[in-house]
Amino acid sequence: MRSADTDIIKIFIADDHPLVRKGLRQVLEEEVDFNVIGEASDATELLELLDHFEVDVIVTDLAMPGRSGLDLVADVKRVAPSVAVLVLSMHPEDRFATRALKAGASGYLTKDASPEIIMSAIRKVATGRKFITPSLAEKLANEIDAHSSQAIHEVLSNREFQVMCALASGKKIKEIADELSISIHTVNTYKTRIMEKMNMKTIHDLTLYAIDNHLIE
Repeated sequence: MRSADTDIIKIFIADDHPLVRKGLRQVLEEEVDFNVIGEASDATELLELLDHFEVDVIVTDLAMPGRSGLDLVADVKRVAPSVAVLVLSMHPEDRFATRALKAGASGYLTKDASPEIIMSAIRKVATGRKFITPSLAEKLANEIDAHSSQAIHEVLSNREFQVMCALASGKKIKEIADELSISIHTVNTYKTRIMEKMNMKTIHDLTLYAIDNHLIE
């Protein structure tokens, strides 16, 4: 955790798209108090490199090959609890933000956020505080409302939720397996669990539910 605003903030970027990493690095390195000290293209590479760098803030995507981005957040907080994790994702807040925060992220932004907002978020989480947008704050408040009921998809694990969104989006089993670097058998196992937990009979039912709850576009 940091306390002095004038200190250099050491930043690590994790994203599987080289152009995204390059663009974000260029924007951040224009700030005199930012130092981008490394990049990673997936969760495995990031966790390996963490042993070799002193990092204040990790700016990471969630949708990278292999390990779930939500699992990555939890892993980072386990091996480096003092490092702040700011999620910068293509997914809207409704889909992953609360799960990311529960996993240990210090903030959540979508990739259409302005550079000024991203830089403000980095500076805030670097001091050990949370960065939460007004819309996300309202969502969190609604979730802890004693009178609000839990949505069906909240019973799913992070990996099950990820697979559920992929299935509801119309992706094939093999496609999901390839994207997540898991076996077809494992995806089918997740599918069975999801349908049972959510009491759904068909993928069509799952898709309608996901659309109604703004989980997919």
